[in-house]
Amino acid sequence: MSKSTDALSTIQERCLYCDRETSHKISIIIITESKSEENSEFSREPYRVSRCMQCGRETKERMNNA
Repeated sequence: MSKSTDALSTIQERCLYCDRETSHKISIIIITESKSEENSEFSREPYRVSRCMQCGRETKERMNNA
């Protein structure tokens, strides 16, 4: 099993709430978008999650906007 280190998952980017460049912890999660149980396995989408290490706020961005 692979492990990610903080150096690999933390980057500098602009925080909308801090209004400056800060360190952010980045991860990818899969979210099921369908409210219905039927066909929910076909509605999973990857999201990029960015958490500011300064203020703790989190943003999610859908990776596949097809």
